[in-house]
Amino acid sequence: MAYRRTPAVQARLDAQREAVLQAAVELLAERGYGGCSVAAVASRAGIATGSVYQHFAGKSELAVALFRTVVGREVAAVGEAVAAAAARGEGPHGRVAAVVETFAARALKAPRLAYALLVEPADAVVDAERLVFRRAFRDLFAEQIRAAVATGRLPRQDAELTAAALVGAVGEALVGPLAAGSGPDDVIPALVSFALRALGGRAGGEDPLDPAPRIP
Repeated sequence: MAYRRTPAVQARLDAQREAVLQAAVELLAERGYGGCSVAAVASRAGIATGSVYQHFAGKSELAVALFRTVVGREVAAVGEAVAAAAARGEGPHGRVAAVVETFAARALKAPRLAYALLVEPADAVVDAERLVFRRAFRDLFAEQIRAAVATGRLPRQDAELTAAALVGAVGEALVGPLAAGSGPDDVIPALVSFALRALGGRAGGEDPLDPAPRIP
């Protein structure tokens, strides 16, 4: 008969796995992927190194779970910002601005962590996860662009292509400030302005149907 974990044992294992991931997040934010060895994570979590292998087969599997955990929080935060902008009655330009502002502000607030998510050399499995990360933000942009094109607020265009270009441009523009550990005060307004101009439409990126266009 196969051994079945009791609810108490499963709860303890789940809590330990969460502690391992939290320790990994802290180390990633402080030292990048190079500082996230299994031994270092175990030490930060206050458990034996062997206990980490109860939850993850090795560093690559841990790195993937770590990446997904952090990215999930970032995508959720940006999605909430878009929802809040929509609730305020802002049109597609305002919602696109919310994506850029939230993503950039959170990145600059935790530059070491954001640098690790975006460009720090890592295992091939992490690079594959980065593609998923970029697609998630591309889809957030594309949803707003597609809706604006359908209602005549933006000129006809390939929403996914424009969205992918915006994700690439914003990410690349942040690499320098993230590597330096901070950015100039005008970096976020400049990125928002660029994104709105890139959408096309009226000069300055204004949406005539948006009651509160977010133009810097």
